[in-house]
Amino acid sequence: MKRVLIYRLGSLGDTLVAMPALHLVKRVFPEAERRLLTNFPVNVKAPPAASILDGSGLVDGYFRYAVGTRSLKELLKLWWELMRWKPDVLVYLGAARGVQSAARDAAFFRICGIRKTVGIPLTEALQKNHFGAETGEGLAYQEPEAARLTRNILSLGDAKLKDPASWDLRLSDAERTRAGEAIGEDAMRLPKIAVSVGTKVQAKDWGQENWRALLAKVAERFPKHALLLAGAPEESAASEFAAEGWREAGGGPVVNLCGVLTPRESAAAFSFAKLFLGHDSGPMHLAAAVGTPCVAIFAARNIPRVWFPFGEGHRVVYHEVDCMGCGLETCTVERKKCLLSITVDEVTQAIDDALGLDRAAQGTAGMVQR
Repeated sequence: MKRVLIYRLGSLGDTLVAMPALHLVKRVFPEAERRLLTNFPVNVKAPPAASILDGSGLVDGYFRYAVGTRSLKELLKLWWELMRWKPDVLVYLGAARGVQSAARDAAFFRICGIRKTVGIPLTEALQKNHFGAETGEGLAYQEPEAARLTRNILSLGDAKLKDPASWDLRLSDAERTRAGEAIGEDAMRLPKIAVSVGTKVQAKDWGQENWRALLAKVAERFPKHALLLAGAPEESAASEFAAEGWREAGGGPVVNLCGVLTPRESAAAFSFAKLFLGHDSGPMHLAAAVGTPCVAIFAARNIPRVWFPFGEGHRVVYHEVDCMGCGLETCTVERKKCLLSITVDEVTQAIDDALGLDRAAQGTAGMVQR
């Protein structure tokens, strides 16, 4: 196999949960040229896959197109690009969008001349996140998306989901140095807590006042710590507002990294932190990828566990409600009851648990739920 085409759409979080699958593809096809077929970012806050994969050695190039395009010109352009490149095999890491959608994708790739494919979810079993076998207790143990992706390409081998090497971003010394310089000498000498209060989806936003109150409590619990603010440039003001709670409670130095670092440099910054606080977001997955314990505040727009941070020692605060799994990006009718019913005290307790638990005894993210 000389040319391997990998199909994966999405932004930061979607790319990060596919890391074990991407590592597996590299192990199976180490000498092949591996290119990713992905989308142009649809949101200014959603970095493209290249912002994570460039420098990792997992892919060698990209094909891009606009998701959902009906432009015959654009589709013909993509068809011609793939026909000219002549992939030997397609590794399909697409999201679960239904069997019919997967069948349309399969037909398109056949038209592009690709005869060998791996992982196209042409059955309901390959589309769904299965219940886990650990306890049989239902939704709380739903299969993570990273596990569904690697199950669908099991013919390539074991992706070793629980091996930290399968999540390795392969950060460079230069990226770690840049992160340390941005944090500064004073903060680097202190234990650090990272926080990202931003989100590109209204239904995931816990609210500035909640974050401000939470950071005040965190500052009281952890004096002589530095606070790292992370996010997109347009999230800087909201992050500073939340950090006022930290400052008023006598917290240590605050370093605003919003818009300062690339996603890979942000991952390096998170690797220096003892804890990450945030929404269900790309930065949360970045922190998990580098092994930093996360306390994540989740709306119930997705069913539990599918998008939880993967790995040991994390704590997720999630309220099960009658409308969970709605998939809404904007919630007005129910007024975000799943998310806004989460209290500052609940999250504070989750933080205490995360920093006090025996990480070696934990297999996956714990969940604080109601």
